[in-house]
Amino acid sequence: MREKVHQLYLDFLEIAETKRQWNIFNDIPWERLDSVQPIEAVARAMEVYCTEEMYVPDYSAEGLRLLRADLEMVGFQIRWAFEESRHGLVFREYLTRSGMRSAADVAELETPVANRAWTLPFDTRRRMSCYGALQEAATYAAYKAQKDRALASGDQVAAAIFHHVGSDEAAHAAFYRSMIKLELEQDRQGTIADLGHVLANFKMPGDGLIPDYHQRLESSGGGLSARAFVQKVILPTLTSLRISRAELKLEARRQPAADA
Repeated sequence: MREKVHQLYLDFLEIAETKRQWNIFNDIPWERLDSVQPIEAVARAMEVYCTEEMYVPDYSAEGLRLLRADLEMVGFQIRWAFEESRHGLVFREYLTRSGMRSAADVAELETPVANRAWTLPFDTRRRMSCYGALQEAATYAAYKAQKDRALASGDQVAAAIFHHVGSDEAAHAAFYRSMIKLELEQDRQGTIADLGHVLANFKMPGDGLIPDYHQRLESSGGGLSARAFVQKVILPTLTSLRISRAELKLEARRQPAADA
């Protein structure tokens, strides 16, 4: 298992370094900001995304604490944290360079981060892999919708940003799905039970931390509806893992006894 995880990490890192790497300074067409009309709703969505990324220190510390004896996963966690911190930075740059928000406005986003800490929603590597697969897929779907919105409005800067951060999120989700596949090989019933448990208790990282989180996402169009979450996250994940809904429901019915 450890050698397989090691190879997964190497494959992830190779693609990240050779095919997916992007530069916040050179790969975003900042010079086109003068010719676009930024959308306020996009800016409001970016504010929420940016604030969520400000919790990267908590995500990193908690993840490394859980995985500290698993060097391959530690390497992934560190690379993941770098990429997520880059997302927060590029969102901040867009908000200020576009003039949609002042530097003081962006600094004010740090207030909830200082007041509340994020903690792990689940306490095992397997459950956190299930959580990561779902959360990253949901984030990708949200960013894809924002990219499409930006393209429709002619904002090529925002479109480029969401293209790059979306590619990172898709890669993260794929890595976690690969981890789940390894777990399924080792213990299919237990892994599916964990996936069911995570689904039953799932919420996005900012939920419960960022004030008015759901209202802000809904008003800006930055989140996913319950239906979209099922169609764009849950069902594709199950298909990728080759888990039927019937099998998931069966293990879910066994879950209370297993957790007890």
